[in-house]
Amino acid sequence: QQLLGWDIRVIIVVTGALTTLYTCLGGIEGVIWTDAVQSVVLIAGALSCAILIPLGMPQGPGQMFQIAQEHNKFSLGSFALSITAPTFWVILVYGVFINLQNFGIDQSYVQRYLTAKTPTEANRSVWLGALLYLPTSLLFFFIGAGLFAFYSAQPDLLPSELHAEIASGKGDNVFPYFIVHRLPDGFTGLLIAAIFAAAMSTLSSSLNGSATLTLTDFYRRFLRPQASERESMVILYGATIAWGVIGTGVALAMIHVRSALDAWWSLAGIFSGGMLGLFLLGLMARRAGNAAAASGVTVGVLVLLWLTLSTTTLWPQSWQSLRSPFHSFMTIVVGTLTILLIGLGVSRLVGRTAPAPTESSATKQGASGHD
Repeated sequence: QQLLGWDIRVIIVVTGALTTLYTCLGGIEGVIWTDAVQSVVLIAGALSCAILIPLGMPQGPGQMFQIAQEHNKFSLGSFALSITAPTFWVILVYGVFINLQNFGIDQSYVQRYLTAKTPTEANRSVWLGALLYLPTSLLFFFIGAGLFAFYSAQPDLLPSELHAEIASGKGDNVFPYFIVHRLPDGFTGLLIAAIFAAAMSTLSSSLNGSATLTLTDFYRRFLRPQASERESMVILYGATIAWGVIGTGVALAMIHVRSALDAWWSLAGIFSGGMLGLFLLGLMARRAGNAAAASGVTVGVLVLLWLTLSTTTLWPQSWQSLRSPFHSFMTIVVGTLTILLIGLGVSRLVGRTAPAPTESSATKQGASGHD
């Protein structure tokens, strides 16, 4: 928007349409190869920016580090033992749980492992992604700190409307503005391409994963178990387009959020808490059956609703004393642990009260387990 001057809604719709199109045409192979190219562009653009920002400071690179240090931009946050604020410990625990969800059960990640030729290659891809996660994140946080220092030293370079947005806590437009107005020719195009690459990579992976789940977990399971190859491809194409429309619609709805990153972190915690807890229950308690899973998920969903709704205006005034004391980043942590612990408790209880199996049923159970 900063570069072209177009309406942001037009840019979102065009980007969503193009990403949906190449995901439909290329499938998982198209997603992986475009993601590979986009990742190179993204990291190259970020590295270029991380070098150019310090060099653009009026008094040299040292000034950037001085200003950022004075305003605690390199701080790891508060180490207080609090659950109501995004302290170091809250972010750390959130990061552990959200990455367990990402690398362990998120279809957009898992679908890549499944395309590897051998388990060894799949393991290597998991470790490569995990080891690159931290330095890549630090690179972009460094850019954020650098931009703060850059415009703190030269506030007249930033228009008044962006100063107003920053004062209200929304700073997403500062980076694009810097790219357009401060970078030399060539670098501007690289950084704009990097921003598009980040958006398109996320969307294409999600589209392909969602379409696959729509076919395998819903259509083939409940509607047409014997669906032909041609019929399955039609469903995949249709599901990809449908999820593309939904994803683009959500992006349009989030135009005016305070911060896209903060909004994503909060939403990811809400939608991921129940899923991760159920998978961990199955992994840690092999004897957990339907009763344990259903009990854990039921209580977990109620807890997630409480965590989410009690901090909004939808929560009745008469129930204010029952508001959640947790920061929103703790949603996935509390939701996951609730499902896991309730499920484990019910599985142990059911296991103790269940009647001893007869010889024939035990034999059948052993045969079934062997199969």
